[in-house]
Amino acid sequence: MKSPAVKNVSVAPETQPRSDTRHVAIEIARLALGSRCHSVNVLDVSEVSSVTDFMILATGTSGRQMKGVADEIEEFANEHGHTVINRTRTNMGAGEGDEQWILLDFVDFVVHLFQDEARQFYDLDSLWGDAKKVQWKEKKD
Repeated sequence: MKSPAVKNVSVAPETQPRSDTRHVAIEIARLALGSRCHSVNVLDVSEVSSVTDFMILATGTSGRQMKGVADEIEEFANEHGHTVINRTRTNMGAGEGDEQWILLDFVDFVVHLFQDEARQFYDLDSLWGDAKKVQWKEKKD
């Protein structure tokens, strides 16, 4: 009986958080702040969540502004090797095009863009209160 051919299969090493993830998350926070978002927070959830490493929370001024920021964030992340796997938006009963919450899931980090009412309603800052708040400040030119 002839033995079956064995193919050489390489196994990927244990996946570790990408070394640039923290840097990209902070740059996205800066991008949001520079695009008229406020109350921008970066949370390191790596020790309290098995789903992602960082969450970026920001409050926008309108659905249109938030959509523009989301587009800019997606473009920036793509340029740095991060691809959005899910882009979700909700209008919480408001009219079409008046998004209250836009979520961008890049696996290593998740971006939440809210209008004030939705940010207060969902209160992710408190929900993820055990996460470490990443200290960052606006980059000086």
